Amino acid sequence: MTEETTVDRRMLEALVCPVTHAVLSYDAEKQELVSKAAHLAFPIRDGIPVMLVSEARQVE
Repeated sequence: MTEETTVDRRMLEALVCPVTHAVLSYDAEKQELVSKAAHLAFPIRDGIPVMLVSEARQVE
């Protein structure tokens, strides 16, 4: 059971990667913010981005 949570686009645009300070891209399907520079994907849980490196997953 998946529930689509509405995410505030303005908030997402204001966030940057905590590692590289680069712009993040939003993956609505996976509910993640992706830092291409750091090769990390930060989860969005219940509409709240979790910007902890320990919670991020590696991406290629």
